[in-house]
Amino acid sequence: MTLTALWTPDALEAATGGRWTGARRPVSGASIDTRTLGDGDLFFAIRGEARDGHDFVAQALHKGAAAAVVNEEKADALSAAGPVLAVPGEGADPVLTAMERIGRAARARSDAQIVAVTGSVGKTGTKEALRHVLSGQGATHASAASYNNHWGVPLTLSRMPQDTRYGVFEIGMNHPYEILPLTRMVRPQVALVVTVEPVHIEHFASVSAIADAKGEIFAGLEAGGVAVINRDNPHYARLAAHAMASGAGRIVSFGEHPEADVRAKRIVLRPDLSVVDAVVMGEPVTYKLGTAGRHSALNSLGVMAVIHSLGADLAAAALSLAALSPPVGRGERTALDLPGGTAWLVDESYNANPASVRAALATLAGIETGPRGRRIAVLGDMLELGPTSPDLHRGLAEAVEAARIDLVFAAGPLTRNLYEALPVSRRGAVAETSADLVEPLTRILRPGDAVMVKGSNGSRMGRIVEALKGRYAAAHTRRESIVAIP
Repeated sequence: MTLTALWTPDALEAATGGRWTGARRPVSGASIDTRTLGDGDLFFAIRGEARDGHDFVAQALHKGAAAAVVNEEKADALSAAGPVLAVPGEGADPVLTAMERIGRAARARSDAQIVAVTGSVGKTGTKEALRHVLSGQGATHASAASYNNHWGVPLTLSRMPQDTRYGVFEIGMNHPYEILPLTRMVRPQVALVVTVEPVHIEHFASVSAIADAKGEIFAGLEAGGVAVINRDNPHYARLAAHAMASGAGRIVSFGEHPEADVRAKRIVLRPDLSVVDAVVMGEPVTYKLGTAGRHSALNSLGVMAVIHSLGADLAAAALSLAALSPPVGRGERTALDLPGGTAWLVDESYNANPASVRAALATLAGIETGPRGRRIAVLGDMLELGPTSPDLHRGLAEAVEAARIDLVFAAGPLTRNLYEALPVSRRGAVAETSADLVEPLTRILRPGDAVMVKGSNGSRMGRIVEALKGRYAAAHTRRESIVAIP
């Protein structure tokens, strides 16, 4: 099989100021992880928090990497393993600096229309919805998974083929001024802020400060670009001020607010889908959305606002949203084959914060259970919430009651605050770790139940998902669009 060249050796040398040792080969992809590296990839030996990529150069080349980008100081020692591009020692990590330069070169050579997406909640699901919609209208390149940080963004840029028509980049942060250099690297024509919520509040003085950090995304807009902002969010005016201070040519708002440019007139919620009756810049549009939950429906308005801002086909986008499915760990629905019948598992284990947990609980409330079936929420600690974290966990008790959740299983010392705030009738079990909940949960599970698992990444709630799938996943396991939030 012939691999399509993503970068020529000369282009890589010009972008990085590096020098080649060994064979000069074109590369077909880019990677920083030998576990997912493909044949023909360029391996960036970046320095991580725990490991140095230079320790894996030989392994990467053995697995089929076309070449490795390494620090000039280590090039001679590594050249025996195969082709390397030695880059000068600039910055805290010269290889990361080189990857940023290649990312900028990819952006400079591209005529693609670029979208940047951020938000406290929903950015990955919205990015995936944009990828899904735009892929039907032209060659589309988008961030893999949640590659939205200081290495994920330049890596995604470096992977962008020159003939890309649409690029969709997710940009995240957990501290001020992290978005600024990334959006200037991406240089979007359209920048979308999905919403602002008290997420990563541990690192901010207030939610207004979070809004200011999200507003940094507009600083990278190309001159005359479009800022797309959630009109329902209480920080709309603050975000709009950031947009007006940037190179934005106009602001497009979305939501249920009567003044929103892209407005939902009616949202019909079903257990496994939604129907949205909207007005898009004065044009009536009705579409079916393959994901459930009011939050997903509202985020789809942001998608439609972006599509209109790009000048893409609005009708085709509306039709394609019916086939949308959630990203991994954000709503996958799996049939569990129990003795005597089937239960359903909803995997929301990727991440959690107060807003996304409330949304997931509300969606669980809409899932139909079987005879004698119960709605069971398995929740882990929400992290990076600062000194008010116990209160924020405890405050979810009202959402549990409103969603008519029958049982709550709680993992972690923070989620214990919620557990103890619930009436005894709603308490399933509480444990220090997610692994400790597997047995109590499997003991009570019965046909007809609907089980939703959610928590911050550090809570390791995915262990519970994998344990349930390993024991009970049926042959008719399927992906269904339940919810698309982080």
